Amino acid sequence: MEKIVIIGGVAAGATAAAKARRISSDAEITILESGPDISFANCGLPYYIGGDIKSRSKLILQSPESFNEQYQTAVHIHTAATEIDRENKVVHTVDSRTGEKKTFDYTKLILAQGGKPIAPPIPGADQDHVFQLWTLEDMDKIHTFIENKNPKTAVVVGGGFIGLEMAEALVKRGLKVSVVEMMPHVMAIMEAEIAGFIQEEMTAYGVDVLTNKAVDAIGRNNVTLKDGASVDADLVLLSIGVRPTLKLAADAGLAIGDAGGLLVDQTLKTSDDNIYAAGDMVELEHRVHGKKVRIPLAGPANRQGRIAAENALGKRHEYKGSIGTSIVRVFEAVAGTTGLSLKAARAAGLNADAVVIHKEHHTSYYPGAEQVSVLVVYDRETGVVLGGQTAGYAGADRRLDVLAAAAAAKLTVSDLADMDFAYAPPLGTANDAMNMAAYVAENRISGYSPALTISELDAAPESEKAFWLDVRDVFAFNKSHVAGAVNIPLELLPSKLNALPKNKRIYVYDQTGKKGHQALRTLTGAGFTNVFNVSGGFSSLSGYVRAVAPSTFQLDLPAPDPKQIGENSEAEVTEAANTAKVSELPKVDAKKEASNEPLIVDVRSDEEFSYGAVPGAINIPLDEIQNRIHELGNKNRKIILYCATGARSAYATQILNYYGYTDVENGGGVTRMMSRSRTS
Repeated sequence: MEKIVIIGGVAAGATAAAKARRISSDAEITILESGPDISFANCGLPYYIGGDIKSRSKLILQSPESFNEQYQTAVHIHTAATEIDRENKVVHTVDSRTGEKKTFDYTKLILAQGGKPIAPPIPGADQDHVFQLWTLEDMDKIHTFIENKNPKTAVVVGGGFIGLEMAEALVKRGLKVSVVEMMPHVMAIMEAEIAGFIQEEMTAYGVDVLTNKAVDAIGRNNVTLKDGASVDADLVLLSIGVRPTLKLAADAGLAIGDAGGLLVDQTLKTSDDNIYAAGDMVELEHRVHGKKVRIPLAGPANRQGRIAAENALGKRHEYKGSIGTSIVRVFEAVAGTTGLSLKAARAAGLNADAVVIHKEHHTSYYPGAEQVSVLVVYDRETGVVLGGQTAGYAGADRRLDVLAAAAAAKLTVSDLADMDFAYAPPLGTANDAMNMAAYVAENRISGYSPALTISELDAAPESEKAFWLDVRDVFAFNKSHVAGAVNIPLELLPSKLNALPKNKRIYVYDQTGKKGHQALRTLTGAGFTNVFNVSGGFSSLSGYVRAVAPSTFQLDLPAPDPKQIGENSEAEVTEAANTAKVSELPKVDAKKEASNEPLIVDVRSDEEFSYGAVPGAINIPLDEIQNRIHELGNKNRKIILYCATGARSAYATQILNYYGYTDVENGGGVTRMMSRSRTS
């Protein structure tokens, strides 16, 4: 009979025990857990503190009693393994409550001790208002401290997943929160423009994000930074990373790998044929570049636990490695990463490039459409997807899963370009954001549309002397633009080519990159040879600048609109703001209704009109024009109609002609009308 001893519970250990029992009904299975809990939802801890999860009991997945009843497994909590006698196949333990020592013999041993939060040697870190978050006990201490001490301010040290989730939780508990991060931006594993999306959301909710900063000391009610600055802190959370728990394994003489984790083979067997390991303590093969890495995530830990149990019981199941897919939601903003970032891919010696697109997560005409950002990293010669990142208020998780599958299966960007994705107006678009990202990558690979991500652009010495061309409309340009950029809206570009320098590098950008591509093709067709589309356009530029200070260009952005916990959803807030703007819009002048004075009518929606319009124009949306036709006055008066592109105004022209108006002109798009207005 097999005697399976598992050291450690939670994700890998409890999963291994459950799988072992499903494989073998007669194996003797024992779990040794040093803490008080055998199986709990550690990923849910911040959400209990923040109040999203109301019931603490929902975080407790199994008790020793329930686990034994379901899986006939002996569970010993508060039982720390102190030594592995490999020769005699015995584990020595001590009960942390009573000091009682016991031994457990095994035929196969599975190590699943996970990791522990790094405890930095910061003066003052041992005070009772300084916490880490890893266990239910940690969660309870934080919750009780907030309830009893009523802290007003908090500092979160570390801008990774747990740090940002806890920043949100503490804001929801009414604290003024500051996040201190040593790296240039939070979520250091992500590209700056993706991290910038998260930082903007945090700033909107009142979180102070202090990057490139380190903590020097923790006081009673403040944190002192290395630069001498002081930050108020009635509560401090340390969240700077996790270190694998390796002492027991190392003392037993098991091999430790170059990446700092316990070394295992593809069957998750250690250097001892009778000992397997799983979870945060092991190092594993990265599925993209094949090198050994540590990826402390719940998903891989669960899968490794299953596989370790299978192989310990005589099966042959090889673990294929991980690509590190992970995602975070901070307030309403979501961002995720999978595979390799562009920086990591190039550091690994891969010939990598990347592109970024921003597109509606479902059709723009269906209510509630939100922009989703997709960054794809790929091999520039083969087109194989190496990884990527996504961000948005909706749809980011779905696109990240596609990227994860593509990277794991070694699909190419051309495979993504031709892939069918689920589409219905409330759920997607006919050409999904993934298709569009693949098209852009294909264009960059072929040289049809040379592009640079913002990080590449900012690192290029030539960027300091580049000519910046902004092809957005004048309203967007006036709100914010790259310092020194020249504004020539796309519609007017063919007639303005002589104003552009042919002897300089030109960076062209629009709002999302799509019109920037059109502008680039116009320029290359006219003989310009040193032109690059800024991948992701102004949306990527602004995300990058929210995260880091660029070195080769300047872009001043207004502070994000403030948000508050408990306010309406993003869509409802936007709708309310637009309604307020609409109430201030100019109406038809009653004195002009009966006159023959020329009338300029903007047939765009109220919302579009509120963002900027031709001087003197009045707004009658196309959908309302038949019901409001009486407001136009004399049927012989001159009426000029326009919209965003000229399409809706062409339709409005037909309507007015049908109703007998004799002097109606389609003025086309707003850009041409603005140019015409300036000329007049």
